[in-house]
Amino acid sequence: MIAGVGKSYRMLSDAHQLLESGIDVKIGYIETHGRVETEALVEGLPVIPRRKIFYKGKEIEEMDLQSILSIHPEVVIVDELAHTNVEGSKNEKRWQDVMDILDAGISVITAVNIQHIEGLNEMVQDVVGIEVKERIPDIVLEQADEVVNIDLTADELLARLKAGKIYKPDKIQTALNNFFKAEHILQLRELALKEVALRVEKSGKYHSGESWCAPRKVYGLYQQ
Repeated sequence: MIAGVGKSYRMLSDAHQLLESGIDVKIGYIETHGRVETEALVEGLPVIPRRKIFYKGKEIEEMDLQSILSIHPEVVIVDELAHTNVEGSKNEKRWQDVMDILDAGISVITAVNIQHIEGLNEMVQDVVGIEVKERIPDIVLEQADEVVNIDLTADELLARLKAGKIYKPDKIQTALNNFFKAEHILQLRELALKEVALRVEKSGKYHSGESWCAPRKVYGLYQQ
């Protein structure tokens, strides 16, 4: 439903379980946002180095799609699904990179926030008053083999934010004034729960976030 609920943490936790089960899992891209608990989970997991690109005088790091395809792990972790790639990349969007990875026979565990789903963009804008520019087509969610909705109450999420577990101290008040208003969190949470139920309940692919185990060929989409 919103950043900071724990989707990256959950992906990394599951990656450790897969690795312990003998499955060849690697991190293709993870964004920890400096969160200590999330960074700690990166340790012990094999990471495919990011591709460094110089763009407009700055060095930018992007997911290395070609290296992922060449190394060809059984499962790859890809964070920030709605990300827009730097100009000159093979694909404009990271979700398109994920489609290439899947087409190569590699399973993907990825993550997205509810506000990044194209079909919900107008509703999200009505809730928070902000147009989210980075979006994924609805078909991407529909193609997922497994969906896990990472859920927290508004009180729990706000407590995490104020404790500095989501953003650095200088960004907390800005967050509280925007997406992290209590009424926004409640509405986004309701929207996320309805969306997951609408799209996957009939197919039996829904998991509430309690327990989840991936077989060797699974495309897990974590919606937050």
